[in-house]
Amino acid sequence: MEQGRESLPVRALRRARRLAVGAVSAAAGRARPPQATAAAFALVVAAGTLLLMLPAATQAGEETGFVDALFTAVSALCVTGLIVVDTPAHWSLLGESVILVLIQIGGVGVMTLASTLILLVRHRINLRMQLTAGGEAKAVTLGEVRRLVVGITAFSLVFEAVCAVLLAARFAAAYDYPVGRALYHGVFHAVSAFNNAGFALYSDSLMGFATDPWIVLPIAFAVIAGGLGFPVWIEVWRRRRPSPTGRWSLHTRITAWTTLVLLAAGSFLVTALEWSNPATLGPMHTGQKLLVGFFHGVMPRTAGFNSLDVAGFHTQTLFVNDILMLIGGGSAGTAGGIKVTTFALLAFVILANVRGEPRTVVGDRTLPADTERQAVTVVLLAIGLVVASTLLLITITPFSLDQVLFEVVSAFATVGLSTGITADIPPLGQIVLCLLMFVGRIGPITLATALALRSRARRVGYPEERPVIG
Repeated sequence: MEQGRESLPVRALRRARRLAVGAVSAAAGRARPPQATAAAFALVVAAGTLLLMLPAATQAGEETGFVDALFTAVSALCVTGLIVVDTPAHWSLLGESVILVLIQIGGVGVMTLASTLILLVRHRINLRMQLTAGGEAKAVTLGEVRRLVVGITAFSLVFEAVCAVLLAARFAAAYDYPVGRALYHGVFHAVSAFNNAGFALYSDSLMGFATDPWIVLPIAFAVIAGGLGFPVWIEVWRRRRPSPTGRWSLHTRITAWTTLVLLAAGSFLVTALEWSNPATLGPMHTGQKLLVGFFHGVMPRTAGFNSLDVAGFHTQTLFVNDILMLIGGGSAGTAGGIKVTTFALLAFVILANVRGEPRTVVGDRTLPADTERQAVTVVLLAIGLVVASTLLLITITPFSLDQVLFEVVSAFATVGLSTGITADIPPLGQIVLCLLMFVGRIGPITLATALALRSRARRVGYPEERPVIG
């Protein structure tokens, strides 16, 4: 009898869990994969906004309006890092915890996380859910989805744990943080860094730790790791033993080499341009300049941490950051932007056209024509959105073109770096930035999936006619 009474809540819990998972799966099954991803992100944003508007989510004496709560929820879920209120001064422990959970969900991916939960409970996911999660995680085949979504979640948690331990140890040893506070700060900044979010528990971000390599380097490497993309790390894991062919996939080769080039170029340009700037690197000695320059060469990849006052950057440095932010990081990772593969493939397309070659060849592989079209589509739509948003914000704000363009690119590429104007932008402009962050996070996912699923051949052909180019 006692055993029966104990099993009743267990049965009820199992039934509730099955119903919840069934609801997620059914919601994904009724919608097309791109629509399901967008709807899932929108629902989580709505829940996060409501939680952040609770009085318990703010410090005593602080209130959170709808726009501030919405902006913070979108920025956290879209792993951006732009803020309209001072994070440590405004949010309570509950508010910071909500932000942390939103960052984790947004970094892993809403549909990837949902697929993982369904796998844990049902041990299977339906075809449409696989398409949705596979599009979000860039799975090559449906057979990979089960292993991929679980691998993404496990890899994220392990990497974040390692980074958190390193940071917590440093906070406790060098800054005399109590153990509990050191662990909390370590976990928060590790999750924020790996997910390329850029949220910090300090009003000046990481400026107080600018020259401490035991803080900034783990955060920088976590940003790089998250920004490479999960497909790259999964291939590295699968090839941990010597391969008979010894060959890496074209995606991994392009991502790795382009990332190395952009990191080196970004670090060099930021360091060189700001070397004598009295507002940034000028007062530091050579070793400190190199460390801080490297850190700020990494952050546009796309995390919003800063160890220098971005408002003090030269115009040239802001423009270099605009370019790096727009390019972003690797596909199917925690970074934003148009992605390094898109940027590299367009460079190869241009090179092939300059040489007069009929097809684009990368290494020893020929690019399919539809891949070239997808890359061009993503880039042109991104540029059009950035231009239109910049024009609108210049019209409704008193800020300069440099400041507004930097803010717009940072929002669209889900970076989070800012010259300090975010909180002073009027509510309409902040809503525009929210839309940019939302589109920047899920746009490439949904667009690529939609293009792949809607690919079809014309039944009627037309004669060719060549217009004048240039």
